[in-house]
Amino acid sequence: MARDDTALVSRLLTTPLDELMAEARTRRGSRFGNYTPARMTYSPKVFIPLTRLCADVCHYCTFATTPSRLEAPYLSEDEVLQIARAGVAAGCKEALFTLGDAPERRYAAAREWLAERGFSRTIDYVRHCAERVLLETGLLPHVNAGVLEEEDWRMLRPVAASVGLMLESTSERLMEKGMCHHGSPDKAPEVRLASLAAAGRARVPTTSGVLIGIGERPEERMGALLALRDLHEEHGHLQEVIVQNFCPKPGTKMSGAAEATENDFLRVVAAARIVLPDTVSVQAPPNLNDERLLELIEAGIDDWGGISPVTLDHVNPEAPWPEIERLEAVCARAGLPLVERLTIYPRFVEEGGWLDDSLRPAVLRLADAEALGRDSRWSPGIADRAPGTVKAPLGRRHEGPVASQLHRILDRAASGTGLDEDQIAALFATRGAAAQAVIEAADVLRAEVQGDDVTYVVNRNINYTNICTHACSFCAFSKTSSKAGFRDKPYDLDLEEIAARAREAVARGATEVCLQGGIHPRYTGETYLSILRAVKDARPQLHVHAFSPLEVSQGARTLEMPVSDYLSMLRDAGLGSLPGTAAEILCDDIRERICPDKLTTQEWLDVVASAHRVGLPTTSTIMFGHLESPRHWAKHLLALRDLQLDTGGITEFVPLPLVHMEAPFYRKGQCRKGPTWREAVMMHAVARLALHGAIGSIQVSWVKLGMPGAAAVLAAGANDLGGVLMDESISRAAGASHGQLADVADMRAAAESVGRRLRQRTTLYKDVTAEMA
Repeated sequence: MARDDTALVSRLLTTPLDELMAEARTRRGSRFGNYTPARMTYSPKVFIPLTRLCADVCHYCTFATTPSRLEAPYLSEDEVLQIARAGVAAGCKEALFTLGDAPERRYAAAREWLAERGFSRTIDYVRHCAERVLLETGLLPHVNAGVLEEEDWRMLRPVAASVGLMLESTSERLMEKGMCHHGSPDKAPEVRLASLAAAGRARVPTTSGVLIGIGERPEERMGALLALRDLHEEHGHLQEVIVQNFCPKPGTKMSGAAEATENDFLRVVAAARIVLPDTVSVQAPPNLNDERLLELIEAGIDDWGGISPVTLDHVNPEAPWPEIERLEAVCARAGLPLVERLTIYPRFVEEGGWLDDSLRPAVLRLADAEALGRDSRWSPGIADRAPGTVKAPLGRRHEGPVASQLHRILDRAASGTGLDEDQIAALFATRGAAAQAVIEAADVLRAEVQGDDVTYVVNRNINYTNICTHACSFCAFSKTSSKAGFRDKPYDLDLEEIAARAREAVARGATEVCLQGGIHPRYTGETYLSILRAVKDARPQLHVHAFSPLEVSQGARTLEMPVSDYLSMLRDAGLGSLPGTAAEILCDDIRERICPDKLTTQEWLDVVASAHRVGLPTTSTIMFGHLESPRHWAKHLLALRDLQLDTGGITEFVPLPLVHMEAPFYRKGQCRKGPTWREAVMMHAVARLALHGAIGSIQVSWVKLGMPGAAAVLAAGANDLGGVLMDESISRAAGASHGQLADVADMRAAAESVGRRLRQRTTLYKDVTAEMA
């Protein structure tokens, strides 16, 4: 122990177990802050036993064997990739490489096999295979390769998202003759502690743990936990500490040894949560403790480790993995929803210096907005159906208790008092039964505010140019830079073509045209006015919903006049309202990364406020699912709420999930794959709650989610399906598979699927008497 922890050890060993477990549960709750709901995590993994040879001879191990009992000393590269691909097909995100310590030190067969393939050491072959798995399957390698030097940890860093080395024990006695680690030099406590420290210096996210019941004394168990605490306090690299119970196995020297009692094991679990810093997770293997899963939760764990739907636990082959649905149900009963995570924990993704740049694209492809695991293969814009349904928007659900604090937030939202940033972020973080409670509260509020009608507008999009001076990293629509050529070629419609499309829109029943385009370098304020006049001259009765705040700013700047004066000119020329696009995320730290040459947050808000003050209503939007976090979503919603309470000109809020496929920053490996399905649903539900009393209409984008997905979101607080969008092209350019024109019959079916009636509206939410067939 690095400091005098005598009193602490005494307390951990003598406090009644129920009191110690209660303290551990309190400590677990504090890890998540005042508002963020607690949860249980696990990593869906595939187990790759690269070699079962080992330089050590631990007396409890059945994993390690001899060359004569193996067809080959190591798995071949093809065998490794075959296992990894099976993992991908089953939805795994982690490839766990497990092997013995440096078998080439002991076995000539290992040395010869490696030499024939150009490798001098096992760890070099490990790195090679991990790199192939990463590049060819996208799984994130986690490497358990035993004791390594600092340069070895650094060598693994570009190909392994995390690494593992069990401390097991700090008891020197276990190295003595007749004890479990006799003849296993790599299990010497000072050797393992030195290697763990080297991993910290190499800045590699690390898993470690203790093994309980192998002959250690109670105070030695506590000493091992304290040693891990001290390591983390010095280096900050421990992601999790596993508290694993020894299970005697036939055929080993310790086959007749007694296991630790359940109470002794639970005491160590609780002590781990109390001793370790809050940033370190505490894990226990569920397959070794199937009969006491709930007790482990009550002892303070927050993670179940890696669970494989494909491969058995090669270290404990007699212990099958639990079924995820059953584990979900156990966790739900304890009020802790079960959530997938990546092998690298969120803190190490978000903080600089831990995740190697070469790994970041693979991590982002698998990550959600909290840097946990994506909930399915679904992404906005793809042809696959959304995972949820109108009856269960988030899919499979397990009943469980919902914290009273969440009920207080929901009550506050329903009262119209307004939520603060922490409360909104807490709603976004909910999972399981708590998330379902948020959805249900949002839909109750929707019924109170909007009734049971689902509205839509018959409109036509006219994107008059896709030529743009800006280089937004998310945009596949503009065609003036290296982004050109994904789907469309550059174009610039003339005024007669724009007018012709307006006339055709009316002929097809449209009451609105939506005009938006790129920021063409030759466009001036007069250009936008001429486009507007062309439409109004062609069909005066059309409502013109046109020109994003960025386009308005461009027009005013080129005419050298205040934005408010230019907006008045547009209004007088027939402009009816503005789309609240180009908002993206109203947080400058994100805007600087995705659209640095566009309007700042304040500039966007100022243009929209000016529009409202001259009598031009606007919509409002958010583009989410790329680089931002739920905290940014909360800030964005609060900015819109404050604006609306000040000016009152926002007609609706429209969440726009990123369609990632052709987005330049996704193609470069720099962003996520759009929001997950849960995030897409929760954005609409939380917006309903957070904007209550300010913005009454929440619109769902069928273009991004598909009509079945849009129908599911109608059950989560949304009330509007937007427009039929003849000729929508921006989402299509980004790679969306959904159509360019919605069938009103499909809209009606979506509304009826949630027990509601479809009703046509005008742009400004007035009734339309003519009904479409």
